[in-house]
Amino acid sequence: MPELHLVTEDLAAYWTGRPASTIRRWGIEGRVTRHEDHSQRRNGIRYDIWELPAAKRDDNGNVIERGPAPPIASTPAAQAA
Repeated sequence: MPELHLVTEDLAAYWTGRPASTIRRWGIEGRVTRHEDHSQRRNGIRYDIWELPAAKRDDNGNVIERGPAPPIASTPAAQAA
């Protein structure tokens, strides 16, 4: 099994070039896996960076193209929502 590389919501947002609210929504919709970090008192949710689509950036770090949205999981729970 591949090793997880868990990052905070803010780092996930930077990686994808999208707002943090989009990362939260993707987690709720089942597009990406939410990992709970019980060692954190506040916002203990982490995301595996390898699950997230990377944004394309220029040499200065500016977003050229945001990472594409992952597909919605096709589980019965996701379909019922």
